[in-house]
Amino acid sequence: MNTGDYMNVLAIIPARSGSKSVPHKNIRLINGKPMLGYSIEHAKQSRLINRIILSTDSKEYANIGLEYGAEVPFIRPDEYATDSALDIEVFHHCLKYLKEKENYTADIVVQLRPTYPIRDSKDIDSMIQVLIDNSKLDSVRSIAPAKEIPYKMWYKGLDGIITPIMTEIKECYNMPRQQLPMIYYQNACIDVVRGDVILEKYSMSGENIYGYVMEKNYDIDTEEELKKAEEYLSITHGNKRFVFDIDGVIAKISKNNDYSLAEPNESMIKIINKLYEMGNYVVLFTARGYVTGIDWVDTTNDQLNKWGLKYHELHFGKPNADYYIDDKMLSLDQLMEMF
Repeated sequence: MNTGDYMNVLAIIPARSGSKSVPHKNIRLINGKPMLGYSIEHAKQSRLINRIILSTDSKEYANIGLEYGAEVPFIRPDEYATDSALDIEVFHHCLKYLKEKENYTADIVVQLRPTYPIRDSKDIDSMIQVLIDNSKLDSVRSIAPAKEIPYKMWYKGLDGIITPIMTEIKECYNMPRQQLPMIYYQNACIDVVRGDVILEKYSMSGENIYGYVMEKNYDIDTEEELKKAEEYLSITHGNKRFVFDIDGVIAKISKNNDYSLAEPNESMIKIINKLYEMGNYVVLFTARGYVTGIDWVDTTNDQLNKWGLKYHELHFGKPNADYYIDDKMLSLDQLMEMF
């Protein structure tokens, strides 16, 4: 079952002009595009959303929203554009306005915060479909695995005595992390809620909330997060040149430098293949044989072919060293975190 033409599925992108952490972050350019433009495009890529509204207090933001294909039927009143304004106030105002001015009622409302320039429209549609298929649900909220767990967190009193936040499991703070329940946090990437929950119950979630799990989180609230998102988007658009070492990156370190025994680093190979498929140029360098003079060309070519690695160039003769320093270096941790 899907929406067809009989359900009003409305995307609302809330973008007020004030921001303290990153000034005017909702219209900051990322790869030449204002931040809120990405969320409008995500909504347009959805198969199920059939109306997109930008709720903003700024005429400048409104013009940008119109340029990227959103409707801006009103300029948000000042009382709903303060630091302390709640989502429910903003969304209730929008739905009430549409009901009074157009007699339009949204069956399902999708909140796409403009601080997420990176999201998959397939996730949007999957979350909408969950709500369509489950009449008992009030909303669907995107969540992600929590890095820090509350089972090992404490309150601290004025006297210095600490008491555990979680008490449902006896002495959970002394238990191994692996034995504790999985915990998730709401990542604010996508929220899907029934329109009547907002209008009639004055709530952004209702009572029956389904959690839709996402592994990655690209919310932007700092300059550093903005830079990471820009780097990711630049890479995913292709046309970047990547140079990878083989041993210690693509292959696990071989004992006594016997490269015939090398084993693949499968997680890194998947990432490199993804970069290749995105249209990036992949170059491989290796120091194999640089010191010993042993010819590892055929062995290396056979290994890379067997491992299914996609690349454009392979070079031998890289100088052997204890450390390599480069001003354009992207660490393995950074790359694996992105993908």
